[in-house]
Amino acid sequence: MTRFLVVLTDVRPLDGAVRNERLAPERRRQVVGASNREAADRIAGAFMALGMVRAGRQRVKVLAVGRRFAGEVTRVLREAPAGRAG
Repeated sequence: MTRFLVVLTDVRPLDGAVRNERLAPERRRQVVGASNREAADRIAGAFMALGMVRAGRQRVKVLAVGRRFAGEVTRVLREAPAGRAG
């Protein structure tokens, strides 16, 4: 059973409204499953080396899924630098 998802998404431009991932999620570019946290972190590290992530146009998220980690909060590993709207 996959316990973690590593998601590469596009960063939305700031439009003044509060971001709500449930109502309007960011567009997903890639989704990869991992069986443990270490594997998820290694995949996320590879995504973070991409130029679009380093430039702040995409972000990497590690999501815990399944029963054991159901209460864990989403962890965003790399976001756009402050003031950048992509």
